[in-house]
Amino acid sequence: MFILENSLLWAVLVVVGAGIGFLARHIISVKRARSLEQSAYKALLEAKTNAKELILVAKERAAQLLEEVKTEDKERQSQIAKKEERLLKREEALERELENIGAREKQLKFELDKFHENNLLLKEERSRILKELERVAGLKKEEAKEQLIKKATDESRDELVKTLKTLERDRQETLEHKGLEIITTALQRYARSHVANITTTEFQIPNEDMKGKIIGREGRNIRTLERLTGVELVMDESPLTILISSFDPLRREIARLALSKLIQDGRIQPAKIEEKVEEAKSELNTRMFQIGEESAFELGILDLPKEILQLLGRLHFRTSYGQNVLVHSVEMAYVAGMLAHELRANVEVAKRGALLHDIGKAISHEVEGTHVELGMKILAKYGISEEIINAMRSHHEDYPFATPESFIVTAADVLSAARPGARRDNLEHYIKRMADLEKIASNFSGVKTAYAISAGRELRIFVIPEQVDDFGALQLAKDIAHKVQSELKYPGEIKVNVIREVRAVEYAK
Repeated sequence: MFILENSLLWAVLVVVGAGIGFLARHIISVKRARSLEQSAYKALLEAKTNAKELILVAKERAAQLLEEVKTEDKERQSQIAKKEERLLKREEALERELENIGAREKQLKFELDKFHENNLLLKEERSRILKELERVAGLKKEEAKEQLIKKATDESRDELVKTLKTLERDRQETLEHKGLEIITTALQRYARSHVANITTTEFQIPNEDMKGKIIGREGRNIRTLERLTGVELVMDESPLTILISSFDPLRREIARLALSKLIQDGRIQPAKIEEKVEEAKSELNTRMFQIGEESAFELGILDLPKEILQLLGRLHFRTSYGQNVLVHSVEMAYVAGMLAHELRANVEVAKRGALLHDIGKAISHEVEGTHVELGMKILAKYGISEEIINAMRSHHEDYPFATPESFIVTAADVLSAARPGARRDNLEHYIKRMADLEKIASNFSGVKTAYAISAGRELRIFVIPEQVDDFGALQLAKDIAHKVQSELKYPGEIKVNVIREVRAVEYAK
């Protein structure tokens, strides 16, 4: 019974507590609703106030804009009126000018008619005078002219020859003096070794036993290395030295790098040799790009494409008459830049044209065409400007000289190639060129003897004085120089010296 009463009491307490909680939550929600309603009402009032203010501001702005538009319109109307006034004045001036032109045209026409009339009178008078002169002299006009010209020619021939000689000598001396001054200034400012490369490379080894490893059993290692690199290895020239022989510097460098890698590895066998040769080729490609980049950076040329720099580096391993092509190109760029500066030409175009003039030689053995044509195609492909292409394409005179820079690049090419020790010329070619020079000169009529002297730099010709006069000697020198220039290929220039000797001998008895 007691338990039942307690249970009822607890139930009543729970019901009462729940009712009190519900009542409290209801009171709180009612207060919140009232608070939200008041906040919304205030926000609505503020929004209405703001809207009224915005409307007032908009009206004021619209009135201001309307006033500005009216002001601008008035100004525009004023400007249009002024322009119309100026146009009217100009139109009036043009009409007055047209009236003046019409009056002047009438005056000129009158004067022209009068001139034609006077000209006819002069022609008639001139014809009458000529007829009277022909009657008095007993000669026709053409006959008198021929006799006068013949007499003047005979009297002035000697003076003409002397004058031509003097002018030719003075002009030649002036040009030579100025040219030598400019060339000497440029060359004296440039200092670089220019001795031609040799065709062998010495490779040092740590000990003599290494030669046996490189040769291998029955020579299989050395044969593999020579076959893969295309060089010849000479072992017995000197101790601790292997001589790498080849006319191709690129092959010699691949062989040198491969030997270095094999000695560092220590395992020298045909399979390892093939691996190291391939590594050497890959490393050499990277090095060629670095060499090209360094050469361009040395000259201050920083915007060449990577492909052009790669080809420039490849020129380091190309030779022309024994001369390193990249060294030759860099030297040319320096000389061309200094010549262009002296002659007030475009220094940058001259330097770039000289540096890139032989770029076609980097691929000339792979693609058909002359190195000049290939170089032009390469430069055009990689976006090199037309000015630079025009400057480099004429260095062998295959194309006409289009710009002053093309003359400068050609001159720099001749100077670089002609420096002592820069190139090796084949003895047979040298002797043949000397003989061809003398033969060309001897084929001209009136030539007694001809000698090629000063290593083919001068052609000295003795003529028969009875057959060739002074004026003819001048013309003969020009004709021979032109024929030599058109038929022979030679570095530098050749001086054609025609000598006419007259001896007057008399005996006193």
